[in-house]
Amino acid sequence: MSLDHSLVLDSSVTLAWIYSDETTAAIRRLFDMVAEDGAVVPQLWRLEIANSLTIAVRRSRIDADFRRAALADLALLDIRTDPDTGTHAWTRTLELADRFHLTVYDAAYLELAQRRALPLATLDEDLGAAGATLGLGVLGSGAAG
Repeated sequence: MSLDHSLVLDSSVTLAWIYSDETTAAIRRLFDMVAEDGAVVPQLWRLEIANSLTIAVRRSRIDADFRRAALADLALLDIRTDPDTGTHAWTRTLELADRFHLTVYDAAYLELAQRRALPLATLDEDLGAAGATLGLGVLGSGAAG
């Protein structure tokens, strides 16, 4: 596994991998990359994933056993949490949120990808467009692989 990790993984791609009805060939290729080389995520990623899955349980899209299994599967992957997300929250992340009209949450992924010079894996169109504007590799939809 790479020490640098292969990409910055956002919650939209992660959730598309978890839900079989949203998984595409591009998403499977991205997770093959994650399985091979790992990924890095901002500190909020685990909370976003847990929250999205909890909402899905409450709406009866999935049950608690599915949520537990999905989180266990993710825990097997080399997905590292960036320790410096909070350090940049009120500076560079906020600047990126303002510049690209993103939520601060989405801008945290953008800031991390730019700081680490890694491709950004996202299905969010606005986030992907911001990444492309900054010259980052953007993976997702049909762009992966």
